[in-house]
Amino acid sequence: MSFAATLSGARRRLDALDTALFVLYLVGLYLGVSLQITSTIPLTCAPSGVAGLLMLWRRRDQLQSRELAGLLLVVGLYLASILSAADLTFLPKRFTGLLQLVYSLVIGYAMFMTMTSGDRDQIAAILLGFCVFIIIGCLLEEYGGLRALSDKVREHLYDAGAVYDADRRDELLYGRIRPKLFTSEPSAVTFAYTQYSSIWLVVSRSRWKFAIYFGLVAMALVVLPGPTLMLMLLLAIPYIMFLAGGARRASVSRMFGAAIVSSLVVLVAVVVGQTLFAARLHQLQAGQDASFFYRFTGPMLLAFDMFRHHPWAGSGLTGELSIASDVMNVYMNSASFSSAWRIPKVADVITNYFWQHWIYLGLVWGVVVTAGLSLWLRWLGAASILYCWSVWAILGQASGAYVGPKTWAVLLIAAAASVMVARAEAEEDVPMPRGRTEPWFVRRRYPQFARSAL
Repeated sequence: MSFAATLSGARRRLDALDTALFVLYLVGLYLGVSLQITSTIPLTCAPSGVAGLLMLWRRRDQLQSRELAGLLLVVGLYLASILSAADLTFLPKRFTGLLQLVYSLVIGYAMFMTMTSGDRDQIAAILLGFCVFIIIGCLLEEYGGLRALSDKVREHLYDAGAVYDADRRDELLYGRIRPKLFTSEPSAVTFAYTQYSSIWLVVSRSRWKFAIYFGLVAMALVVLPGPTLMLMLLLAIPYIMFLAGGARRASVSRMFGAAIVSSLVVLVAVVVGQTLFAARLHQLQAGQDASFFYRFTGPMLLAFDMFRHHPWAGSGLTGELSIASDVMNVYMNSASFSSAWRIPKVADVITNYFWQHWIYLGLVWGVVVTAGLSLWLRWLGAASILYCWSVWAILGQASGAYVGPKTWAVLLIAAAASVMVARAEAEEDVPMPRGRTEPWFVRRRYPQFARSAL
């Protein structure tokens, strides 16, 4: 029996309950609804939390000691980092952040196990279906009278301060009110759409998937415009560079071709962005775009300030209050900052989880924790660590909440997608170059089916 046939027989599709939990997890990330457990600890992305814990229980027999050891290593590194941070009076706040982070990592790991247990076509169909649902829902909100129902649901799901109320700004920048489709703000819709479609691009087997993907980009630019969609184009680059190509992935000619294609994608993203978001770019150049400053410029400048003044351990997890004066000094001294902008909470003006990593951990612990997370990804069987981190860094430019489930779902779902690509190579009996063996995931999860054992 061939290796492909043997391995295919070892897999199974997700059953109805697993599929429902998988979808519920995605819905939870999309909505971002939180439940307050105590006065200081919220259960963020509550539907994802429920789905994740149930998925973990259902896959308890598949838990691997090495994977659990990697998770414990990561948690231990984060604990050491908060104990190393200055001003221990903020330790309770940092410990609360650690609890939220552990919760996010655990349910993300459960999602990873469930996703890698499913069939590639099945996972791709769910992701594409979610993207189509978003497009249709946004069209109905715009033209089918769904906005009234969406707004009423949003009023019940989110706190008053969390509901987006910048419709007038959207009308000035985009010529219309952007759809929110039951979420707290338009960026939540575009973030989910961008993430799910980019993972679909990786796991899909369709020979037309690049054409379909760019069609998804074009539809989104019309239906739910926003600069976050430019990240959708950029997310094609890590896939082209690090995952596409099968056994030829490391060849010089293939890497050269991937570099050329990636450069063209970047050029297209720049041209499209300058054409469709000219008003937004004008605001940015004039120093009038508070949203962009809080999402990118400000957090980046603050991270560099942490490197200079708190290089060892930064502010500690969720330690914005301990560096409030540093935040104000950095922001006020930036030429891109306007003194007319209001800052209700320090955490509200640092909405970039990539830079939050370095703000919270500093240079030293930031590098150590990144190494620990990379080791865990390797033990999980991720086919390309660079792909996982590239996706994480790109999407970090559109989201904050470092300790929340959404941040770590990005990394672990990307890892699961890379595993599915590596598994597909093994299933298709791709000839192995000299000196190479099956992907790590295959050797670990299916050692009895390794080619050397057949």
